[in-house]
Amino acid sequence: MAVAAAALVGFGCAMLLPSGRGSTASAATPGPSRPAASAPPTSGQAPAIPTAPTDPDGPGTLRQGDSGPDVAELQQRLLRVPDVYRDGSTDGTYDATLTAAVARFQLWYGISGDERGVYGDDTRRALESRTSRSPLGDGS
Repeated sequence: MAVAAAALVGFGCAMLLPSGRGSTASAATPGPSRPAASAPPTSGQAPAIPTAPTDPDGPGTLRQGDSGPDVAELQQRLLRVPDVYRDGSTDGTYDATLTAAVARFQLWYGISGDERGVYGDDTRRALESRTSRSPLGDGS
């Protein structure tokens, strides 16, 4: 029993030695004299590794707060679906009104693969299939 306790204490002390911070045990332990290895200077933070956020609704997902030409295209497409985005704006801003329209479209057409009110892959496919550009060249 005493051997196990001593081993546990020794292991715990060994875990503290590599840090060299506030440990008096390393200073009291005699050992061969050798130059200390110096660590490369750091800024205190690990280097940032750029990673693209993984959107659960798919790449190219649009949601409230987004803006730009992709949002304007979404708005224009929703205007072609009766009563989904009636009198909605096409200013390219994904606001609360557009979020409600996307959620309405998802509900009415049984789209469940995307978060409610978020224009992800499943909603995009469903909307694009219902609002494809007219082959007659009527400008839509």
